[in-house]
Amino acid sequence: MKDDIVEREAGLHRGLSKSKLTMIGLGGAIGTGLFMGSSIAINYAGPGVIISYVIAAFIAVIMMFSLSEMAVAFPTPGSFGVYAEKFLGGWAGFASRWTYWAAQVIAVGGEAVAVGIYMTYWFPGIPVWVWTLGFGTILIYVNSRSVENFATFEYWFAMIKVVAIVAFIIFGVSTVLGIGTPAVGFENFTHHGGFLPHGFSGVWMAVLMAIFSFVGVEVIAVTAGEAKDPQTAVPRAMKTMVFRLIIFYFLAISIMLAVVPWIDAGAKEITQSPFVKVFDHIGFTYAAGVMNFVVLTAALSSMNTNLYLTTRMIFSLSRGNYAPQSFGKLSKSGSPVNALVLSSIGIICAALIAKFSPMAYNYLFGIALFGALFVWLLTLLSHLRFRKQWVKDGGHKLSVQAPFFPALQIIGVVLIAAILLTMGISEDWRVSWIVGVPWLIFLTIVYYKKYNPRIKVSDPTYGEVVK
Repeated sequence: MKDDIVEREAGLHRGLSKSKLTMIGLGGAIGTGLFMGSSIAINYAGPGVIISYVIAAFIAVIMMFSLSEMAVAFPTPGSFGVYAEKFLGGWAGFASRWTYWAAQVIAVGGEAVAVGIYMTYWFPGIPVWVWTLGFGTILIYVNSRSVENFATFEYWFAMIKVVAIVAFIIFGVSTVLGIGTPAVGFENFTHHGGFLPHGFSGVWMAVLMAIFSFVGVEVIAVTAGEAKDPQTAVPRAMKTMVFRLIIFYFLAISIMLAVVPWIDAGAKEITQSPFVKVFDHIGFTYAAGVMNFVVLTAALSSMNTNLYLTTRMIFSLSRGNYAPQSFGKLSKSGSPVNALVLSSIGIICAALIAKFSPMAYNYLFGIALFGALFVWLLTLLSHLRFRKQWVKDGGHKLSVQAPFFPALQIIGVVLIAAILLTMGISEDWRVSWIVGVPWLIFLTIVYYKKYNPRIKVSDPTYGEVVK
């Protein structure tokens, strides 16, 4: 069964090195969630948002351990969707991949509109849709070429973001410690209501935004099917990427809160990146223009990576007979172009909705947020079943093993379930359930009506498997 799963999604070119995998992962995770969304998190928790990011990072590390182990055992572009199908059943694999596809399509649609808005900063006379369509076409072309072409573009997109964050940290540390300038210190951590102005309830609500900043760590597992040496490159790249994210986020948020009072950095409705406010405090004359360029590249990078992800999800669904077979075909360069076209159409629709009906897009965003956490939950449950089945069937010793199994995975499941429950209760996030639950019901109806398993085949390795 293991070889059949990998073979089913074979054909993609293995051209991704460890360094490119790492940068792709950083590119997928570092986006508007940090540069803009952190403002909402700060509004919830004040300086206590640092604890929120620690909790979110802890969940991301658990995901990293679990995905690394399964990706090495099963290096396939279907990744967590295949693992859900294999160890939790057909419905889980079907719902996981389609939900992730929808979530990322919506996210990319929003990023596409954001790119157009950012460009109007320099070219106010050109309509947003022109930039949206123009940059979208370029990235679609990039993704239609070889995976090495995509990786090269993403490498430099991500590099710009990483350099910007490092520069921000250097300037921030200088300001806080007084290197060449009067020291700001850490007094803002305790002013305006103290370190926890809204108590732990505020810290927990901020976790919802903080965890969104880590969505994208799973991209490296998806690239396993196109990695040159997945057994070593994937776990190393994922570990490097996750821990770099933790360091970047922790230092960047801490510096921001030290330099700018949290009541100024936080906002319920975002009108300006809190990072711009930090540069203003430092005295960087061209802060607005510099940060506009950074958030522009952040949006383009997220678009590029998420377009790659959505394409591989449709490709995987097709190879698993959960989508038309035409979407599982590869071009001469080894790219699933038909799957790319479908994802591109979805992105255009999402971008148009976001542009012409902002309230409608807020509802669509509910699918993205709810969907990402739903996929993470299924992934951890898949890992619990994977390890149990692997040991039961006497599989060889895994070259990569998640530590403290199954304690960490159980804790991760509980935390993600608690976050989802909070979203359903909270007035600010209830839209995610209003949209997300009907979406899952729709997928369930489609699956059992069209793909209802009528035959069960006995597999010598993993027992009875639904076909």
